[in-house]
Amino acid sequence: MLAATEAAAVDERLPLEALRDRAVAREISPAAVRLFLRLADAWDLTVDQRRALLGGISRPTYFNWQRGKVGALSRDQLERISLVLGIHKGLRLLFADEAGAQRWFTGPNTDIPFGGRSPLERMTHGGMDDLYAVRRYIDAWRGMK
Repeated sequence: MLAATEAAAVDERLPLEALRDRAVAREISPAAVRLFLRLADAWDLTVDQRRALLGGISRPTYFNWQRGKVGALSRDQLERISLVLGIHKGLRLLFADEAGAQRWFTGPNTDIPFGGRSPLERMTHGGMDDLYAVRRYIDAWRGMK
């Protein structure tokens, strides 16, 4: 998984208005994609799962990003990456070891937000609201409001 310092950097959020600024988006997009790809590798996500988390981007776009050809991401894409990184950070804070976090993240969960699916399944088979639901669940579990 990502280093603790990288996960802590997730909390240094830009105001949502800043994400609408194309110059800001252009500046932060390459780093956001690199962090996302490293996390996706650590989580052992398939290409299709990665694309789904990024909002259903095309395969050619994904592979361009993987090769470092990243332009300015949309606000939606930056928000999705932020949510995924926040979920990762929450898991690091909740679980003493990566194996436990991975088991929870990929295993079936009967709690109401998941309905027997894993948190990862909810995140990859839904929309932005599903990413928010998993993030809110983890934040609530951690005792955050």
